[in-house]
Amino acid sequence: MKKINNNFAFLAVLCTALLLGCSKQEATAPADSAQVVSPALQDPAEPAETNSQFVTVENNKFLRNGEPYYIIGTNFWYGGYLGSAGAVGDRERLIKELDLLKQTGINNLRVLAVSESSELMRAVRPAILKAPGEYDETLLAGMDFLLDEMAKRDMTAVLYLNNFWQWSGGMSQYVSWFTGKPVFDPDVTNEWNPFMENSATFYRIEEAQKLYRDVIKAIITRTNTINGKRYSEDPTIMSWQLANEPRPGSDAEGRPHFEAFKNWIHETSKYISELAPNQLVSTGNEGAMGTLGDIDLFVESHKSEYVDYLTFHMWIKNWSWYDATKAEETFEPALEKARNYINQHIEVANSMNKPIVLEEFGIERDGGSFKLDSTTEYRDRFYAEVFNMLRVRAGAGDAIAGMNFWAWGGYGRTENADFMWKEGDDFVGDPPQEPQGLNSIFDVDTSTLAIIKAHADSMKEINTKK
Repeated sequence: MKKINNNFAFLAVLCTALLLGCSKQEATAPADSAQVVSPALQDPAEPAETNSQFVTVENNKFLRNGEPYYIIGTNFWYGGYLGSAGAVGDRERLIKELDLLKQTGINNLRVLAVSESSELMRAVRPAILKAPGEYDETLLAGMDFLLDEMAKRDMTAVLYLNNFWQWSGGMSQYVSWFTGKPVFDPDVTNEWNPFMENSATFYRIEEAQKLYRDVIKAIITRTNTINGKRYSEDPTIMSWQLANEPRPGSDAEGRPHFEAFKNWIHETSKYISELAPNQLVSTGNEGAMGTLGDIDLFVESHKSEYVDYLTFHMWIKNWSWYDATKAEETFEPALEKARNYINQHIEVANSMNKPIVLEEFGIERDGGSFKLDSTTEYRDRFYAEVFNMLRVRAGAGDAIAGMNFWAWGGYGRTENADFMWKEGDDFVGDPPQEPQGLNSIFDVDTSTLAIIKAHADSMKEINTKK
């Protein structure tokens, strides 16, 4: 069961008491309402399962084992890679990373589930999907190992099944496979709007969608080679996510294709829900900034009853709110914009009666440095301010249900003079298209880790009071 609806539980008791025949009906809601019951809801005549090991949704909150479940998470996109027994893996390091994450209070990891083999200059190598229908079993077994180790530490996972961006192959690679055209590489052309439009054609290519669904099915129905659990029956997996930061297209030219984007979200979410009825579905969208800069389009695209909760991302540097080389003059104005963006999305989630997770945010080290011995004063201030906002809103009963900071670097290191990833290098939180160390939190960042731990502890106190 994915969602719990107390009204249905009440009706079940009432029907039984009056000896009325309560027939099973499909739960529906008005078209303009976002409060819709999941297709996985039990028959109304059956008692609601409130102590599931799976993460469930009750109104605008997560529950697990019958208790409020607030996400204290990070982005650990390469977790399955580290779990591999092959050349790219490092299981000893993975175990150390998970132990440190647990010690820091982390209970949720957002992880890349599928990468696509590509000629893209900055794409991660090797890839999980080597060609249409051909998988790297060693890398898939790495995900098996990761999930098994996470279960031992009572962590949950959000697994995303595609990528709008180029660093893992992603949608543009699908487009290349089925159009026969060379893959569009923005790291070569430096043309980002055309790249985004090219990625968004993925939603409208029937053959690409068929392969995508084949991949989804292969992953969700996989049996873990370590513990024998079918992925769809493993409560360690909290949520399947359609993609990393899917967008309708570029802000300049994406609006004509919004309906295709909206339909793709609905139909894909429905498909995943049918394959994994006990697990949640989310989109991985950035919020208004990932939906043509339009909060109303974000709401419209996420009304589907098969989208169990909302996500949003916040990048104060990428959106030109903050400049690390001019931190003193840009930090406070950026922080005010961040507050507004966070509050805007929490209010939307409140109105839709769905939980929402801030699943990406971060900034550079002081001065924009990538070096581990550089200071993190402004990053620490930013994390503390964001955490305080989330804590206050969560404590007030609002729909904010957690966060995943970007990103976990842990014990990884880069020794390249240009800080750019090369095949065979350590994986850190920054994907291959970005300087390694740009937004990563490393094991030596003790002040930042302490702030994260304090937030985790404070949220435990809030959950205990409820």
